[in-house]
Amino acid sequence: MSAPPSTTPLPPLARPLKELRGVGTERQTQLARLGLFTVEDLLLHRPRRYEDRRHFRSIAELQLDEPATTRGTIVALGLKRFRAGQRSVFEIILDDGTARLHCRWWNLPFMQNYFAAGDEVFVFGKPNSLKPRTIDHPETEVIEGGEESFIHINRIAPVYPLTEGLPQRWVRSMIWRTLEQFESHVAEPWPELFAALATKTPAAIPFPPRANAIRMIHFPEALADIELARRRLALDEFVDLQREIQLRRKKFESKASGLPCGGDNRWMKPFLSRLGFQLTPAQTRVLRELRHDLSGAHPMRRLLQGDVGSGKTIVAACSALMTLESGYNVALMAPTEILAEQHFQTFREWFEPLGVTVHLQTGSRKTGADKSQTPLLAPPAASSATLIIGTHALVETGFAFDRLGLVIIDEQHKFGVTQREQLVRKGKYPHLLVMTATPIPRTLGLTLYGELDVSVIDELPKGRGQIKTFVRAADKLPKVWAFIREQLAEGRQAYVVYPRVEETSGGLKAVTKEFANLQTVLASYQVGLLHGRLKSADKEKVMAGFRANTVQVLLATPLIEVGVDVPNATIMLIENAEQFGLAQLHQLRGRIGRGTHNSFCILVAAAKNKEAQQRLKVLEETNDGFRIAEADLKLRGPGELLGQQQSGLPRFRFGNLADDWELIKLARELAAQTLSR
Repeated sequence: MSAPPSTTPLPPLARPLKELRGVGTERQTQLARLGLFTVEDLLLHRPRRYEDRRHFRSIAELQLDEPATTRGTIVALGLKRFRAGQRSVFEIILDDGTARLHCRWWNLPFMQNYFAAGDEVFVFGKPNSLKPRTIDHPETEVIEGGEESFIHINRIAPVYPLTEGLPQRWVRSMIWRTLEQFESHVAEPWPELFAALATKTPAAIPFPPRANAIRMIHFPEALADIELARRRLALDEFVDLQREIQLRRKKFESKASGLPCGGDNRWMKPFLSRLGFQLTPAQTRVLRELRHDLSGAHPMRRLLQGDVGSGKTIVAACSALMTLESGYNVALMAPTEILAEQHFQTFREWFEPLGVTVHLQTGSRKTGADKSQTPLLAPPAASSATLIIGTHALVETGFAFDRLGLVIIDEQHKFGVTQREQLVRKGKYPHLLVMTATPIPRTLGLTLYGELDVSVIDELPKGRGQIKTFVRAADKLPKVWAFIREQLAEGRQAYVVYPRVEETSGGLKAVTKEFANLQTVLASYQVGLLHGRLKSADKEKVMAGFRANTVQVLLATPLIEVGVDVPNATIMLIENAEQFGLAQLHQLRGRIGRGTHNSFCILVAAAKNKEAQQRLKVLEETNDGFRIAEADLKLRGPGELLGQQQSGLPRFRFGNLADDWELIKLARELAAQTLSR
């Protein structure tokens, strides 16, 4: 027998929209398509823009290609069909006494249902002709009289995202009525904290109460109200997120004790003395932070950021040695087999003289330090100090690892949160160090990675050559190739990067098609080909040839963006550069400039798009990865920047991860205060 339904009434803001006057089945379905189900959802439905209907341009004042709002009366309208009825254009002609305006909708015959001769109409759009004055596909709204007309005219009117069949005017009226009924039920989430906000912000930009902010975001009295309201509602979103992040961290620390992995320096000292160079002050500072965490009461959860070439691998090696000295094993996961193989060669050279075993575990090669060994599926012996380096193969269910003390994730942005957690669960609360050479914008650092402590290596080792970057149009390629031949003649090596493996429609260059062409253009030099569809043995053969300088030019896809380290390679040519994000181009550029010679990165943009050219100019102007990351976030937005790999970051209605750094900092402080109480 089922339990009787609960009779507890819902809080007012949680009431379903179907209970409101005017919301029938059809309207309910339309609102659901916009993600609106409750009263609170409707009150937080953010306008996508505003029309200042206190000021109009007359039709005679409209300018070509300038967006503007005007109004007029329909003096003629009609639908014309052509191409045997397959195509159509619907047109209305407005007159306001100063001139006439033609508004046209192509292939949308149903638009004739929304207008009648004599209607007065608001119009927003960009004129695409002045003879006659014409706007194609404008936004329109019929002005109706009645008691609610003050909601729509002679004010700053909100314009909302809509769905098919849902009129702008209906949504605006619905939100007005809902505000009138429910505004008094909008409560402050943490009254005592927001009462104290006045002491934290200048008097000129106060935070309005939440209820006021919701009214201001919909029906502002002045244009400045809109940003004030947005900031307040964004702050609420950020505080919610920061509380969740900090609660997760507190819960984790309450149930997890840190493994004692501070080390005793018996391997660290000989390792550092053999390096042949001194660590930078930034590396030394970060190592102190890591040793403190590895010796702490709770498992380390730390993000290590460092620009390309700043020496993160050495720092990772030192943290691994501390753990190994303490009797625990270490796992290092890299995103590609090429990077895992390179780490394997490097760490084996560093660690095996100390008596530390280094294993490799990838999809195609599950062997230990000796290539003849059988696949490593059993845990290493408890008595041996072992470092395992691998790819996603490390998270496979058949792989086991005893006494796991430290997990290191290299180029963590290439992995999802789930993969990271799967590897950590191979041990009993091991320490975690995640590293990235793609600098993370500050706002993402406090949101996406808010559970991690952050260390930054903010200086490069001395003695490195400068990297100079140039943006060139495709018609300059002959001169670019001549320059590359000059550099190769001096004994240097070059990377040439194309965006695709095989040719597709759209005119993008592909490595397989351009390989023969490159062998002709650079006829006296050996050209190697590298892309993700090659077998692992073929990839390693090409990379070994490039490291040994028997291959002078490496033609590759963006596969090489992480971890490839050949100090003699000083030229990077990237074609179709407009196809890449700024952070990815900066990563690719980081493959050069690793030796003492000056290096040259040439970005060739096929597009005649001025916006693309301006975007690439950022790389010409700076080598600072953090500035580039901030610019990339502003240009592309967090959705495109993060892709689908990362999960757990909510979609903000009001928060803006590109610009709200100060708000996020304040939210973090407020969240800590709420939890401490």
